[in-house]
Amino acid sequence: MSAELKIGDVARLAGTTPRTIRYYEEIGLLPASEREPGSHRTYAEADVERLTELLRLKDLLGLTLEELKELVEAEGARAELRREWRGGVEDPVRRRQILEESLGHIGRQLELVRRRRDEIARLESELTARRRRVRGLLRELDGEPAAG
Repeated sequence: MSAELKIGDVARLAGTTPRTIRYYEEIGLLPASEREPGSHRTYAEADVERLTELLRLKDLLGLTLEELKELVEAEGARAELRREWRGGVEDPVRRRQILEESLGHIGRQLELVRRRRDEIARLESELTARRRRVRGLLRELDGEPAAG
């Protein structure tokens, strides 16, 4: 893949539109591309990967843009903490702070994922009950006794 991609190329590779990319930049989900005034936006392969991951998470979890932003911000904060940790923090107090902050970010991410999982479980339960009722009605039409 070329080092510099135009917005249309990125949109095509990620399966979205240039308008979505510009909006994601505007709200801070994607870093704004570097460009001179009047020139075309250009992107790198890493930008395509990030956009693809954002779209996958949004679709997979059914997230709002605000929730997606919250998830991404928590991941960015964790990445910063990892860089600091790997940089060789020797102060035990700071090491503890890094780990505790990381736990907080992970907790927020888990809360968001679990909330979506619970919503899906409720929907599954509702659909299962509906299917059971419809099957019961079909059995009644066929002259079979209703299941108890």
